Amino acid sequence: MSLLKRIGGATPVSETTTTPRNGNSVPTRQDATPRGAAAKEEDPTLKDLRSRVQDWLSNELDSKKLDLNDRMLVRRQVEEAFNSILDRESIVLGRVERTKLFESIFNDIYGLGPLELLLADEEISEIMVNGPKQIYIEKKGKLIKSDLTFSNDGHVLRIIDRIVAPLGRRIDESSPMVDARLPAGHRVNAIIRPLALNGPTLTIRKFRKDKLTINDLVRFGSMNAEMAEFLGACVKARLNIVVAGGTGSGKTTLLNVLSSFIPEDERIITVENAAELQLVQDHVVSLESRPPNVEGRGEITIRDLVINCLRMRPERIIVGECRGGETLDMLQAMNT
Repeated sequence: MSLLKRIGGATPVSETTTTPRNGNSVPTRQDATPRGAAAKEEDPTLKDLRSRVQDWLSNELDSKKLDLNDRMLVRRQVEEAFNSILDRESIVLGRVERTKLFESIFNDIYGLGPLELLLADEEISEIMVNGPKQIYIEKKGKLIKSDLTFSNDGHVLRIIDRIVAPLGRRIDESSPMVDARLPAGHRVNAIIRPLALNGPTLTIRKFRKDKLTINDLVRFGSMNAEMAEFLGACVKARLNIVVAGGTGSGKTTLLNVLSSFIPEDERIITVENAAELQLVQDHVVSLESRPPNVEGRGEITIRDLVINCLRMRPERIIVGECRGGETLDMLQAMNT
């Protein structure tokens, strides 16, 4: 069937099932209505109280050196100061409100603020922060506006810096864009003023904890069994493969699945801008590009890494993305 015919007879987006050859209905798109709200708007009184307690707590902790490498120690110190402030100011809260207030403040001090709740929700696949007062999430394949917000631009910038600083990366007016990743492997892109007119903008692409298999893709209706068998044979036969598609179409997911067909006894080298591949083999060397420093020096590009990995006795080379001159080097590598 031609592409135009396929487009003309495509299943409407609103439909949620498809019927493969076995006749069983398989979900392909999820309902936009979440089973539980991703985040409910905070009570105004509690919100004001949180702001005041957080200010007091910041002053209280200024004189202490918190070892941010020890989460439990930091939590105890913050909780002690938190309880002391509530007692001193004669603030009476129920157990639920008290716990909620503490967790919110602790997440701002140690974690990623309002993003922590969204990162913990396994049904959320993407988080989009469009300035401090607008957060969207992708849940079950649908975009939903969250009721969570940041306090101001500075609040968003602190969280972005908390993400990129441990990776040796920076974001400021001289370098207003950055790609990074969270410890769990989630991919992060941030862009700030003067390029982002609505304020600091942050996009987080979350990755599943449980790795998908080729059988999962068949079960979801992404491909049939014959396609899966063919792709597996291509990988085992060491054919060159290019995975192409639009944003969010599942390129990385498919690349991870295809890599599972690579035999355990082969040496694999991966090259990425921000590491996100999740290979299951043992003999894997992961390389990651590096942006220039404050002086504009020290940049290591994807192209540099592709050229270098040819000297590392690779049996398989997996390049996360090709967008520029590295494409030529990748094609040359395919001929070696």
